[in-house]
Amino acid sequence: MNNILVPVGSSKNASSHLQYAIDLAHSFNAKLFVVQVYNVYTKAGTMVNVDAIIQRESKAYLDDLVSKTDTKGVDIMVKSLKGDLIDTIELACKAANVDLIVIEPRTNSIKEELFLGKTSGKIIKQTQIPALIVPEGTVFKPFAQVLMAVKSAIIRKDDVLAPLKQFKDHFKPIINLLLVRTHYYNEGDFDLNDELQSLVTNVIHSENPTTYQGVLEHYRENNPDMLCVVRRKRGFFNKIWENNTILKKDFNSTIPVLVLSELK
Repeated sequence: MNNILVPVGSSKNASSHLQYAIDLAHSFNAKLFVVQVYNVYTKAGTMVNVDAIIQRESKAYLDDLVSKTDTKGVDIMVKSLKGDLIDTIELACKAANVDLIVIEPRTNSIKEELFLGKTSGKIIKQTQIPALIVPEGTVFKPFAQVLMAVKSAIIRKDDVLAPLKQFKDHFKPIINLLLVRTHYYNEGDFDLNDELQSLVTNVIHSENPTTYQGVLEHYRENNPDMLCVVRRKRGFFNKIWENNTILKKDFNSTIPVLVLSELK
């Protein structure tokens, strides 16, 4: 893992989240891109250059935030970027060849009932960039137990398992693969290809209405310190978000959640 991007908002957890991203980058000896995306809507004929002011203030905020962390010698690039959130994040990730985005659940929202706020939810729902959702206040530590939950193990895209493989190679965790048989099960969904087979330590079978309910059933006995899920049209977060947010009553996690891009 060479390049990690961390979008920064204005939450009270911003400093703690940035420190986690720095510690993760340090562990991999990776470069860290610290970014804040803003957009400006001004009326024609406005005298003040609002754009320049916001960019300057945003950059100053990021620089101050970084200065208050233990950077541990990590190569950190700070950027204040103007544009649409998703388009700008995707362009930044492509330009910097980003391997992983480290996301805090609520970058701006103060609503305690939310697990994922609108900004974080948009990044997870509307992009295919591998992401690590880090719960508020989490202190970085090497991963020892990973629970990966899918309802189909069919892989048709190249490199979708790359982030999980990088964590496996680096931290040497036990990876338990939970195959959840739902109403949408098709013959062959549980056939593992060689790449996935080489990553997992144990395979667990479950029958549940949803992948998430399968996770709830097996969470305690596996005691993971990372949950790994994939994006799918009928995927892990399907139906528990409608407006790019996720309520804690529908899903909550006290451990980091690695979200891979679609397997198919």
